[in-house]
Amino acid sequence: MNDYLPMTINGEDAHALHRLEILNPASGETFATVPDAAAEDLDMAVAAARAAFPAWSARPYAGRQAIVARIGDTIMAGIEELSHLLTREQGKPIGQAQFEIAAAAQWAQATAGFALPVTVVEDSPEHRVETRHVPLGVVGAISPWNFPVLLSIWKIAPALLAGNTLVLKPSPFTPLAVLRLGQLLREVVPAGVLNIVTGGDHLGPLMTRHAGFAKISFTGSTATGRQVMGSAAPTLKRLTLELGGNDPAIVFPDVDIEKTAEKLFWSAFTNSGQVCVATKRAYVHDAIYDRFLGALTKLAGQVPMGDGAEQGTALGPIQNRLQYDRVRALIDDSRENGHRVIAAGTAPAGTGYFVPVTLIDNPPEDSRIVREEQFGPVLPLLRFSDEEDAVARANASEYGLAATIWTSDEDRALRIADRLDAGSVWINEGLALSPLAVFGGHKQSGVGKENGVPGLLEFTNSRTVTIRRQVAAV
Repeated sequence: MNDYLPMTINGEDAHALHRLEILNPASGETFATVPDAAAEDLDMAVAAARAAFPAWSARPYAGRQAIVARIGDTIMAGIEELSHLLTREQGKPIGQAQFEIAAAAQWAQATAGFALPVTVVEDSPEHRVETRHVPLGVVGAISPWNFPVLLSIWKIAPALLAGNTLVLKPSPFTPLAVLRLGQLLREVVPAGVLNIVTGGDHLGPLMTRHAGFAKISFTGSTATGRQVMGSAAPTLKRLTLELGGNDPAIVFPDVDIEKTAEKLFWSAFTNSGQVCVATKRAYVHDAIYDRFLGALTKLAGQVPMGDGAEQGTALGPIQNRLQYDRVRALIDDSRENGHRVIAAGTAPAGTGYFVPVTLIDNPPEDSRIVREEQFGPVLPLLRFSDEEDAVARANASEYGLAATIWTSDEDRALRIADRLDAGSVWINEGLALSPLAVFGGHKQSGVGKENGVPGLLEFTNSRTVTIRRQVAAV
């Protein structure tokens, strides 16, 4: 095993005294190593970002736009190499890995087109008052293992465009594609502006406590988000927290069952369910419940699961052993409590972290599989017959990230969308994210916003300037 990638600090290779092993989740075998940064390595990265900040923030906005756009171009130029690295470390099928890399390029290029607004509050003979937006300084970013490249770009592109410098830590489970991207971007981004460090569980808390960061942008679980908020509090860091979801779907009887079942299947099981905005529980009208369950069961039996590097694979493994054990524990809990568990798909034998597509038939509302976020290829289906009841049950969660509504009645869909306590509501589709559309959770699904101009503004401070004009004496 000779695969090793270094960190990027101040535009150069950076190493650490110790290393982390990276596993292929399709086999459970180690195939690469990366640096396991210590506190002094993080200090070097923060110092490099701080030294680069004055020149970067002073660069004309159009110049920063051009560089962020070139980040997108560079990602697209490296799509083959990056997607194969991504599949090997994350497990997703190669076609989905290519989609993620292309989406990351699209996000960077779209973000580069955003303008920072200048709001003129007053322009009178007595005063001119305008509000502008200025960079924060050095930003610390922590990205997750389910979409490591795309969700890193969600942080890199707006942070740099706003004039900040950045230290990014990818997940210790999936650092390789992000580290390689850091190498590729050294020819695009000035030294010190973008630094990428890797490390185990100790590194995140070192970042969130570090006095050198003006902001932390974190994507991960709600439980970890609470810890991030607590450790950032002593230095009053700005925060963006994109956290967990338990995203409901409501399916009405006027849908085309076969077509809707296929769309909802991929809304729930893309990336083997490891998507923050995946459908996590489906409320299906009693009039079509049995047929809908049958259609999903049939689909699950037809979709091949296996090593994402193999031709024809549509669903890959759970990315890591901790999450694999958690998903299996939720399935076991349903079995132990007498729920009807339908192992509708098949998983390959071996040492990989595979869980077959599993449907849970109408479990109780207070069951773990309904109340908790599974983040895997398991979906509870629940019967309803009354619209009011469906909305109430959909909202009965500590989470509020996303939701979907499936009906041919647009008026009903819009009426219900206005009542769902979620940051994103999609009608007759799922996972419909856009770099132009603001994204963020309600309740314990997060703090702050990403994407669109509102997401860009999260990486700025506002500054209001007031000019008192001389008024000629009458």
